[in-house]
Amino acid sequence: MKRMVFSAVVVWLNLMSNLLLAGELSWENIGRENLNCQALLVNALDSRIIFVGKPGNILKTDNAGKSWRRVLAVQGRGADINDLAIGIDNNVVYAATGNGLYRSSNLGERWERIFRGKAELENQCTAVLSSAETIFLGTKAGLFISRDYGRSWFKQQIGIGSGSIINIESAGQKNAVIYLTAFSGIFKSLDNGKSWERIITSYSHRDANEEIGKDEPEQPDKLTKINFVKADIRSSKQLYFSCARGVYRSINQGQSWEKLTEYGLLSSDVKMLCLADNSELYALTSSGVFLYSSGRWIELSFSLVAGRLNYLALDTDSNLYITGEKGVYKASSKDSSNSLAVVLLQEYLKNEPEIRDVQEAAIKYAEVSSEKIAQWRKGAAKKALLPQVSIGLDRNTGDLWHWEGGSTTKTDDDTLRRGRDNLDWDVSLSWDLSDLVWNEAQTSIDVRSKLMVELRGDILDQVNKIYFERLRVKSELDNLALEDRRKRFDKQLKFQELTASLDALTSGYYSEQLRKLAPKERA
Repeated sequence: MKRMVFSAVVVWLNLMSNLLLAGELSWENIGRENLNCQALLVNALDSRIIFVGKPGNILKTDNAGKSWRRVLAVQGRGADINDLAIGIDNNVVYAATGNGLYRSSNLGERWERIFRGKAELENQCTAVLSSAETIFLGTKAGLFISRDYGRSWFKQQIGIGSGSIINIESAGQKNAVIYLTAFSGIFKSLDNGKSWERIITSYSHRDANEEIGKDEPEQPDKLTKINFVKADIRSSKQLYFSCARGVYRSINQGQSWEKLTEYGLLSSDVKMLCLADNSELYALTSSGVFLYSSGRWIELSFSLVAGRLNYLALDTDSNLYITGEKGVYKASSKDSSNSLAVVLLQEYLKNEPEIRDVQEAAIKYAEVSSEKIAQWRKGAAKKALLPQVSIGLDRNTGDLWHWEGGSTTKTDDDTLRRGRDNLDWDVSLSWDLSDLVWNEAQTSIDVRSKLMVELRGDILDQVNKIYFERLRVKSELDNLALEDRRKRFDKQLKFQELTASLDALTSGYYSEQLRKLAPKERA
């Protein structure tokens, strides 16, 4: 029980720190009247210079969003701005649009189209990466590469295929590894794009009858369409990817993967990932921004009202940028507004059952109490005092059947007849007094005890996480902007889901206690 209380106290303290972290970012709308923004790029040398794409236009600000001007108008049908990238010298800007690839050599003042596909799908550029004189361009018809600064292009025919490219990343300072996300999976190149290896296969693309090859790396189970891959530029071996099932991490260039927890995420469908200079991981969903910290996700945007979110970016000064339906927003991850510092945990626990009571209810329902093992041991110790009872039963068949004889006048003479059953029985008692010293059942109890302790630990850990996660969501609901109805609905849904999970672990005890502790309305 002391271990249970200590675990609860640790989670309690983590909740307090999370309450102070969550929502502390102060978001500023720097997009002015520009709505439905898409890709965003911040200049690495001067964070006041920002490029933003919106359908048919690329906008630029030189003063951190105080004013914007259009620097490129993209003509044609469906001219979305899907990706923006910077060159090696920070003066060259690339724009992957729905009508080809554009480049500016003077920070967006003049532009030229350097790629135009032969077919409609080739012309729809989705991602771009510049590495020295090599340019990697993703389109909806596959990957194109230029090794002469964009003067000529060739299509990568081997390995990747002709499916849509989603994003392209590089990792490592020297001898960079190139990763890209395609409709068919994630690919890796160790030789600057000359050859490619598929390290993750999208199960939405794999044919149902296709078997996984023996040499193919282990895949996350039931993987759906991949949304994004993000590589750590400081380490060529560490990378992440997101899909509809959450976020996965690899520390060996994609040879094996581990799934990060979904605790704290409103939706497991993560659209985009970003890594800060200190390797902090940020995730973007359609309704929020989350920071991965201490084995859980912390929302940083529940005071943000931006509609559907489209893009996430970071600059070298630890500023976060978001584009969405309602504009462009900026926040500093170093801010410490302490907007929730006045929130007292006791206020949220006032009408809640104590964590110890919830733990005990879960243990009782799962029948994993430590007293159960103690009862087994006592029973095994008393086993030697009880005798082994043996009952024997035998039947004498010597006279069971016999011939009827002795007369020649009776009708049943010389007939085989059945006689009476002749039964013998006995009862014996025996004791094995050696069991008083050692009982072999103790070995089985030791094994079962270990398994039960592990199961009880898993249940308590699950109860602790859900209990305090519910309190955190409760505090977020109280601090959520009233006008953000969509996010409020998502959080209320999450709140009810966590309540139902606690009921499932305690056989309805949690909701029953909530009703008993609910404040009574005055007549």
